[in-house]
Amino acid sequence: MIERSILDLYRHELDTPRDEHYFHFTLDGKTVWSTGEFFSRTAGLAVGLEKLGVGRGDRVMLVTDNRPEWHMVDLAVADLGAADVPVYGTLTPAQVAYQVKDSGSIVAVAENADQMAKFLEIRSDCPHLRHLVQIEGPCAGGVMSLAEVIESGTSGESEDLFWQRAEKVSADDLLTLIYTSGTTGNPKGVTLTHANLVQNVMPSAERALIDPSDFCLEFLPLCHVFERMLGYLYMYRAVTKAYCSVYHVGDLLTTIRPTVFASVPRIYEKVYDKVMDAVQSGSPLRRSLFEWALAAGREAYPRVLAGGKPAGIKHALADRLVLSKVRERLGGRLRFCVSGGAPLALFTNEFFHSIGIRILEGYGLTETSPVIAVNGLAPGMTRLGSVGKAISNVEAKVAADGELCVRGPSVMKGYWNLPDKTAEVFDADGFFLTGDIAEIDAEGFIRITDRKKDIIVTAGGKNIAPQPIEAELKRSPLIDNAVIIGDRKPFLVVLLSPNTEGLEKWAEGEGIQYASLEELTTHPKVVEAYASVVAAVNSDLASYEQIKRHAVLPLMLSIDDGTLTPTLKVKRRVVEERYSELIAGLYAS
Repeated sequence: MIERSILDLYRHELDTPRDEHYFHFTLDGKTVWSTGEFFSRTAGLAVGLEKLGVGRGDRVMLVTDNRPEWHMVDLAVADLGAADVPVYGTLTPAQVAYQVKDSGSIVAVAENADQMAKFLEIRSDCPHLRHLVQIEGPCAGGVMSLAEVIESGTSGESEDLFWQRAEKVSADDLLTLIYTSGTTGNPKGVTLTHANLVQNVMPSAERALIDPSDFCLEFLPLCHVFERMLGYLYMYRAVTKAYCSVYHVGDLLTTIRPTVFASVPRIYEKVYDKVMDAVQSGSPLRRSLFEWALAAGREAYPRVLAGGKPAGIKHALADRLVLSKVRERLGGRLRFCVSGGAPLALFTNEFFHSIGIRILEGYGLTETSPVIAVNGLAPGMTRLGSVGKAISNVEAKVAADGELCVRGPSVMKGYWNLPDKTAEVFDADGFFLTGDIAEIDAEGFIRITDRKKDIIVTAGGKNIAPQPIEAELKRSPLIDNAVIIGDRKPFLVVLLSPNTEGLEKWAEGEGIQYASLEELTTHPKVVEAYASVVAAVNSDLASYEQIKRHAVLPLMLSIDDGTLTPTLKVKRRVVEERYSELIAGLYAS
């Protein structure tokens, strides 16, 4: 079978049917669907959407947290030759309205009444938006329930019709329109075809080896292309899948007990922080035991990367007494994880490998569907500190200025209705300009050193990559995020976002009394503690890289306040604009 479309990838799930195939976990419990139940509803939905006027070339907007219905809508829309426009639930009504109008979406599917309220508010400004569909909860006037749409299309013929239509879907048909979460100006719609995603799934599956016996968890937002591509890979390998919200994954991991999941680095860093915090609060004997066991794991993982297994009584004892207990905090069944969306700190990656959980760090962009490179499970295919080798059908090179450029079948066709913007990101040879600074070693392993637009050029002409310095600052349990500023300035300053949990626990140990987080961050002992962290990081830096001034923000950066993207990356420009007066004060002082 030649896979042309994502519907061909989905067909593998039907070839390996099971009674419990799709799990949806919430804090209130779980629901489970069989292979047949999911397909029957998907086929009925396709007919139902067709009755609402959705056809080839149309767009359907989708805003819902991770759940089986996300993929149900995705597959049904694709079956009609239409494209979906996935939207983050954190967007404001005005932001949603822009994407509705720019994409020309004619139907919007929302998870609940809260999300549907955004569409009801903007509907009069979006004349092309004909129908509103809600997945769960009571529907307002003029809104149809998803169950109603499914029922309207379910018949004895709907399943056969699904595959008849699927045969007409071309590899070059538009599959999705994904708007980039830009920090300035309006977002750009990235156009991705069926071929783009299929040609990304196939070689990625050669690195992330899974099979129907796996239980894969999807908690990163499916509207982000990273988790979405993996969802298609899971279809291709016919695994059993679990869905949950990124907001609840910490509470549900030991209940779900996945064998594979993908995450952004911040989640791994938080796990590391919690483990190390628990260790530091233990007795001297427990700390020594943990350090001994972790050292045994650190000695063993290079053997695993080379294709062997941990050996010796020392590691066996360390694993039984300590390392296996740490793995239980992540469900106890993890074979490996995937990391993407931002650079993964080397010390975090080494920690997970030392406790017996492999992390396959990769790299890509929305415009590349997304994987450009990723480490692999096969012997010799992982190098910690790199993002792996380019996947087999992607050609990668480093330009004279250090920018990574790539070419291949998973690179987008262009930005929606923006030919000039599209032309800006391709060179004369058809290579896509990633905007990232990189190095490629003699064996083909790629190392991303920084974002090109984030490189700081000081007033003295020194080029500084901020991310490695920020990563070192974030190793402190007192710091959740760090944002270094200094472009065209005489020296570097940094804004430190406190790790609320770590700071409050530290303050309790110091006997500090406070009425609010803002009051706590200005306490003399806290000020001294943060100054010590900055000084320690500075001690390993060249003079021009050192941070001369710092400020502790009175709150954590968050998705809700608009300073973090839905994949937990800092929106640097937003932070700099919001705290412009504070930054000016750091330089004035």
